[in-house]
Amino acid sequence: MNSSITASGATSTFSLIETRLSTWASCLATRASVVCFAPGPAYLIKVWLVIAAILGMGEVRAQNEIVMLTGNTGGVYYPLGIALGKIWEQAMPGTRVSVQATQASVENFNLLQQRRGSFAFGQGDVMSDAVKGNPEAGFASSRDRLRMVAALFPNYLHLVALKSANIRSVQDLKGKRVSVGASRSGNELNARVLLGAAGMSYADLRRVDFLAYNDAVALMRDGQLDAIIVSAGLGVKAVAELAFAVPVTLVPIGADLIGRSGGVFSAVTIPAGTYAGQSQEVHTAALINFLVTQSDVPEPVVYAAVKSLYEHLPELKASHIAARDIARDKALASRPIALHPGAERYFREIGLLR
Repeated sequence: MNSSITASGATSTFSLIETRLSTWASCLATRASVVCFAPGPAYLIKVWLVIAAILGMGEVRAQNEIVMLTGNTGGVYYPLGIALGKIWEQAMPGTRVSVQATQASVENFNLLQQRRGSFAFGQGDVMSDAVKGNPEAGFASSRDRLRMVAALFPNYLHLVALKSANIRSVQDLKGKRVSVGASRSGNELNARVLLGAAGMSYADLRRVDFLAYNDAVALMRDGQLDAIIVSAGLGVKAVAELAFAVPVTLVPIGADLIGRSGGVFSAVTIPAGTYAGQSQEVHTAALINFLVTQSDVPEPVVYAAVKSLYEHLPELKASHIAARDIARDKALASRPIALHPGAERYFREIGLLR
């Protein structure tokens, strides 16, 4: 049962008490006699104290409600958000965490700007575009309420193709059916950069689908797509399920394309055996994911959230392979936007900031 107190709930409580007081103050008729009474001052004081306590509890609950914005359920953000939410609820008494599936970075940053979330996962490149206000990336104006909490783990660019499609390089996507991620998502923005680095655009593809991971995987299984581009943490569920279901190839992304990405990507390697049928390591591109909040989230909440994240890091790492790259000493390795004061306080305490 939801025990939170809303404005309408408070009004109903007042109405109910008012009705009862009126009834108590009236004369009660019985067969034998008529008895009249009214509550004394001491009793009325107790009633108003109860009202104040109820409304006070409602305020505390509202202050301790955390909304965690994640991503598609087939990605990495969502399961990590679930794991982090459990940590926060255990480590921050009285806190309730609501984990929401979204279209990830772009939507998350827009929701934070609208104060419709407390924390979010998001890509560093998209975060920079959000603060600058890049319309091409889905930000008509500066998302100036965004505040960084910490750098977390890398997104690996997974270019996954059906073996039957004979795709061995990014250039081989010409004339193919490709899903590039949900429209105006961080994934799709990464797909644009990747194709641009290869001197290509969507016009070079036979068909472009703007699909969430789960939907793209379903079409791949049915042979209706040749390849998908997935920008996500290592061990992403959608790719793992696809590789288990049908023969696929993880297509390498070379240093030459990374060098032409305008600094968006860096070089990484997907270890052999990460996905079913992947017998060799695969060189690809990566970019950093961040934990982000907004300026209206109170300093004590952000401080407690980031502190409990790192104090319970072994539990978070055990929840998903992607979390294994999270390290406290790398939390400030990249700082594209301003830190939230709560995060700044924590990192000063542990000596990472001076």
